[in-house]
Amino acid sequence: MSTDTEQRKLAAIMFTDMVGYSALSQRDDKLALELLEEHRQLLREIFPRFHGTEIKTIGDAFLVEFQSALEAAQCAIEIQRALAKRNADVAPDRRIAVKIGIHIGDVIHRGGDVYGDGVNIASRIEPLAGAGGVCVSMDVERQIRNAVETRFEKLASTELKNISVPMELFRIVLPWEQKSDVRGHKSEIGKNRVASSRSRWVWTGALGLLVMIAVGWWFSHRANHSTPRESASATRTDAAPAIPEKSIAVLPFDNLSDDKSNAYFAEGIQDEILTRLAKIGALKVISRSSTKQYQSKPGNLREIAQQLGVANILEGSVQKAGTAVHVNVQLIKAMTDDHLWAESYDRTLENIFGVEGEIAQAVAEALKAKLSGAEEKLVAEKPTTNAVAYDAYLRGQAAFARVATPETQEAAVSSFDEAVRLDPQFAVAWAALSRIHSRIFFSGNDMTPARRGLAEKALNEAIRLQPNLPETQLARAYFQYWVLRDYPGAFRILQELRASWPNNSEVLDAMALISARLGHWPEALEYSEKAATLNPNDFQPRLQGIQIGLAMRELPRTMALVDRGLQLSPNDRNLIGMKALLLQAEGRLDDAQALLKTAGTGDPGADAAGTALFYQAWVRRDPSMALKVYEQYNQGANTTDPSYLLVWSILQSQAGETGQAQTNLTRVREILEKKYKEQPNNDSIIGPLLFDLAAFGERDETLKLLKEYDTYAASDARIVGTGNEVRARSLVRLGDKQGAIASLEKLMAAPSDPIFGPPMTPALLRLDPDFDSLRGDPRFEKLCQEK
Repeated sequence: MSTDTEQRKLAAIMFTDMVGYSALSQRDDKLALELLEEHRQLLREIFPRFHGTEIKTIGDAFLVEFQSALEAAQCAIEIQRALAKRNADVAPDRRIAVKIGIHIGDVIHRGGDVYGDGVNIASRIEPLAGAGGVCVSMDVERQIRNAVETRFEKLASTELKNISVPMELFRIVLPWEQKSDVRGHKSEIGKNRVASSRSRWVWTGALGLLVMIAVGWWFSHRANHSTPRESASATRTDAAPAIPEKSIAVLPFDNLSDDKSNAYFAEGIQDEILTRLAKIGALKVISRSSTKQYQSKPGNLREIAQQLGVANILEGSVQKAGTAVHVNVQLIKAMTDDHLWAESYDRTLENIFGVEGEIAQAVAEALKAKLSGAEEKLVAEKPTTNAVAYDAYLRGQAAFARVATPETQEAAVSSFDEAVRLDPQFAVAWAALSRIHSRIFFSGNDMTPARRGLAEKALNEAIRLQPNLPETQLARAYFQYWVLRDYPGAFRILQELRASWPNNSEVLDAMALISARLGHWPEALEYSEKAATLNPNDFQPRLQGIQIGLAMRELPRTMALVDRGLQLSPNDRNLIGMKALLLQAEGRLDDAQALLKTAGTGDPGADAAGTALFYQAWVRRDPSMALKVYEQYNQGANTTDPSYLLVWSILQSQAGETGQAQTNLTRVREILEKKYKEQPNNDSIIGPLLFDLAAFGERDETLKLLKEYDTYAASDARIVGTGNEVRARSLVRLGDKQGAIASLEKLMAAPSDPIFGPPMTPALLRLDPDFDSLRGDPRFEKLCQEK
């Protein structure tokens, strides 16, 4: 930029200052210069990772510009994290501490420098951060409060030098800090609001050659076709956090239409209102999947509100007759049953599009929740003006929300296809169409290039029409996650999306799943637990947290999660099965067996109780206990379901029915080899096929496929652990004992996603029949010892 031109823009400005540099220079100038240079190298390595542009250095200080407040805050947190880690390993006199201040405002670029209030305020904020701290203006805090995993300390109103009005300032409380060390300011500490997300339980990969490969794939396949789980109805007995006043749940709207097939329309109106409310950062909004079990106008509002952790309930009804639509809503303070606001809306189908936004804005006003300009725009936005296209979209949403089966998924595709055909400018419908195609691809039902192309085409249309729309960004994140398997890219999109859609019930779930795939297991568990707070009655977030806890082998913590779930749903077979799997992981087979007797009967391929029963039979070397149940649900001798045939053959083989087992394995191999040719990257096919090849002693083919599996799993921490178990079970059956032990050593040294079974533990190594040939080997016996 030439010196005689200037550019004005909105930017986030960061000032950093090295604490104590001047004093150190007077005592030991050589050490001071050495630390200054190290400090500069460390910070300059971090700035570009968050798209920060270094404007200049001022002695021991940096002036850095960012495109967004979020990136500036993330950069500041990463700087302090890196310095805290460095300082933990050096002598006190060699520690480096910096103060960081951030403000977003109007700046002027001129002559390679920046000027303006945005710069001045940031420079005045920085000294208040304290050593190792980050201080931000209120404008920054508003933009990042729902997008970073931190707390904020609100400082007393502060008059800054040469700044005309007092500033509201906040200090970011960094995760490793126990308490604030800012002195002289009265603090109001408030926890960040978290967003929630809803995600289905999709298990990918296989968990072992003989048992967990087969079981993992078998049950993941069947779980996608299972019925909804029992919902929570009992009052919580565990301590609940304080309920925020600006919190709300939207109960199902009554369908008062004479035509009961219009139920999808009432569901759609409710869901669209909830979607808009979820984009308001000042509110806590419960997911629809946690409220769908309730009646529209139940009598026990106080109990429901306590179960959901909210202070307010929105009830409503929809009546559709021809082209006329009547919507009635009322907002109720649950603890007192006071009606805070109520309204009726009469519309025609042609002008129904704005009613959801009007209702959401009225609710926010009644709850005194202030909307930002961006939130007002998102809440008021009309997705389409085509009544027939909107109707098709609502039908698609209703199908999408049902249990994911091939039939419901294709019904959603058909409806969304119709919506975009009728209105090609309908960006929200294009985004929904991309998401459903991506989900079908990821589920393993259709991982063909054609399905991927459909997901990509719909996403490109949504991006072309409205690239910044939250629904578009969510679809983009799922395409990165489910189709491209670009986990870091998907995570970044979701992290930014939380700022504009803070109460979305899917975002945190997806962030938890992706964190696990990136190997960030503790963060994954935290995200999952936060998702459960905004989706308390949905089985999936709770189950996801249990699965991640299992992978981490944090058995006591995971047992507590299961027990809390059983307090809500004492007869849920999945939770009973998960508890049995935990008991098995601890080697408590008698306790697991007693618990499984309380699960009752059910399809053993549809839940965790069936998995636990199968594994119980395997490690107890008593297939009869499982065969009785499986034969009860026998799909018939002519079944072509490879998952069922595979599990059946394992039980038959263990029972000595080798002829029948061999017949089933042959049929499995034929089916899977055909599918593998069509979908070579489908890991849910590779796992069972590996078992089948090894069972037939196909050494070369097994080793070749293992290499392909290793390549596929290399970028996915959830599959890496599983891959080590796959390799161990494969190699031990091929006679490579040392190779199997080496794989087990890797398996036991890191978290391993159990997919749909117990994690491998020392107790299970001592029991699992697959490893009988390794007993007596010192390396193996060492792995069997409890740490």
